[in-house]
Amino acid sequence: MSEMAIFTGAGVALVTPMNEDGTVNYGKMKEILEFQIANHTDAIIICGTTGEASTLSDEEHIECIRYTCEVVDKRIPVIAGTGSNCTASAVYLSQEAEKAGADGLLLVTPYYNKATQNGLKKHYIAVAESVKIPIILYNVPSRTGTTIAPQTLVELCTEVPNIVGVKDATGDISEVAQVMSLAEGKVDLYSGNDDQITAILSLGGKGVISVLSNILPQETHDIVASYLEGDVEKSRELQLKYFELAKALFLEVNPIPVKKAMNLMGMEVGSLRLPLTEMEEDNAAKLAQKMREAGITVK
Repeated sequence: MSEMAIFTGAGVALVTPMNEDGTVNYGKMKEILEFQIANHTDAIIICGTTGEASTLSDEEHIECIRYTCEVVDKRIPVIAGTGSNCTASAVYLSQEAEKAGADGLLLVTPYYNKATQNGLKKHYIAVAESVKIPIILYNVPSRTGTTIAPQTLVELCTEVPNIVGVKDATGDISEVAQVMSLAEGKVDLYSGNDDQITAILSLGGKGVISVLSNILPQETHDIVASYLEGDVEKSRELQLKYFELAKALFLEVNPIPVKKAMNLMGMEVGSLRLPLTEMEEDNAAKLAQKMREAGITVK
């Protein structure tokens, strides 16, 4: 494990609750943070993809981080999503997140305008040198059109003291194995996919940054905790038990389904900001069915 490892276990990629007028619902955010902590979530990841960071203003983004840090009050680590496809913006948000009290940062690769591997390195080094807190890189080529090559990732985690690991959402177990074969213990690996938690742990992973944890925090925590405690069979059983539900949370673009699921559970986290839309009725019915099959009471 790197010297600055931020957390081990299941960290929730938290939704950002909205009021009816589309503003951030901070009262509801406090409720869901307390729900997460009571159910043994190991870290909070605020303002990531699931938190609709793309449609938050900088002011809202920073206030969500500050408020989360205030409510959590160091009970568990708070990791702030501060990635951007503009290096200067990523530096600014990262510095503001550090000032707001974040324990670590999650930095998606530049997207749309993309970058070469050399560009990725320069981008990440620039952000890392602007802050003192630890950084997890986020590799999600399906969204970004960019991938961090295994060699690039290992070099960054080895050469930059506060770059500690990666959230891997490639879905490519072979590529993950390549990373870990090169890593020599220098890469803290987190699954970015809820259907591959046990698989990633078997390659030396530290945990997951999870969408599923929004609705099943205890159970997702248990998938990781049981594995790390040596009960591989229990971890696998839980992974497979919730496999269909984890898949259903991606019937439409995340976080459309998970917000729907939370609302079906009576959590009242509100709607989404455009271009994200309410879940289509037929997909919502499929989601509700998978929730019931997983033992969740749907209102």
